Amino acid sequence: MDDQSFEPAPEIEISILTATFDANEVSIEALAAALARYIVMTRHETHCRNVDLVVSTTVPGRFLVIQKWENDAAARRHLDSFVMAEMAREAIPLLASQPTIDLYDSISAHDLA
Repeated sequence: MDDQSFEPAPEIEISILTATFDANEVSIEALAAALARYIVMTRHETHCRNVDLVVSTTVPGRFLVIQKWENDAAARRHLDSFVMAEMAREAIPLLASQPTIDLYDSISAHDLA
């Protein structure tokens, strides 16, 4: 190793938006399709770092959307966006219950030291 001092990387702010959806028994495939379209559209939004759709292996018809945004403001703007409104219009009639939506801040290992 050389004698150069180590410079830590600058802090990167990431906000994580999650949404859990439980489909009606007869609407599982329709909800999966609606959420898949939403995922594709969301990936093209400014400041979206990543978005994934996963399905529960323990609760039939439960889907989880996990989104990573550059910052809290971008995540909050997305909640008010046309893409989110369109997804809600399509998904709400397919749900067994109200979705659970939450916004998280990331914690780096440096924050825990």
